[in-house]
Amino acid sequence: MPAAKKRTVLTLSGSVLLHVVVYGLALATIAPFLWMVLTSVKDLPEILTYPPRWIPERATLDNFVNAFEAAPFGRYYFNSLFVAFSVTAGQLITCSMAAYAFARLQFRGRDVLFYLFLGTMMIPGQVTMIPSFMVLHWLGWVDSYYALIVPGLASAFGTFLLRQFFLTIPRDLEDAASLDGCSRFGVLWRIILPLSRPALATLAIFTFMGVFNDFLWALIVVSSDEMKTVQLGLAIFRDRYQTDWGQLMAASVTATLPIIIVFFAAQKYFIRGITLSGMKD
Repeated sequence: MPAAKKRTVLTLSGSVLLHVVVYGLALATIAPFLWMVLTSVKDLPEILTYPPRWIPERATLDNFVNAFEAAPFGRYYFNSLFVAFSVTAGQLITCSMAAYAFARLQFRGRDVLFYLFLGTMMIPGQVTMIPSFMVLHWLGWVDSYYALIVPGLASAFGTFLLRQFFLTIPRDLEDAASLDGCSRFGVLWRIILPLSRPALATLAIFTFMGVFNDFLWALIVVSSDEMKTVQLGLAIFRDRYQTDWGQLMAASVTATLPIIIVFFAAQKYFIRGITLSGMKD
């Protein structure tokens, strides 16, 4: 076999193998989600059938209806969306201002303060939960929106992400704006933030997903039924002796819809943010 033809065959074989591996990993990743969706439209006897079947014989939407009748999921969704949007908006504001200060302003101890601030990312969240709860209890904020929102309004990760992106923006643009009489805040608002939409979208997606899917912190600070979030509401379908898998899967499907919508709405900016963040000329 000629060398050129042999290289072509090897290249095609490698490409086919790569596609098989990629598609296999993609299928393995999406398989749990597909199983959740298919289980949500099965009745209980079919769910408990062994060996299990992927495709339901008779699809039904009764699980969705019964799930929303079993608990006030409308209130749970409102709480989760309100908290997630509030924390996301708060982090975009506080992290962008802090990132601009660390990236552009000159003050004594700036780098040391930034590294100390960055070092807080190494502290597990479980370590600070009890002190945070004690502070919230002292303020009288337990079982309220304050407890769910205020502790997440700032983020070391968000500040680091935006700072690294701000460093890639040429200073000439800021100098030109300053010569035109633009203030520091004006430079941030009119120059830096419009050019940082990919990084802002990336931070928004990460924050929204993390807050909306959070279970442990909400479990600690929330006690009343009217303040529960979606993730806490899913626990009502499981008791000591049995689990209503159909209603649980139906509620879980609806719980993932806001995440999917937000991700696909900002997918273009998200991919650009992941690609560009951390790059420096």
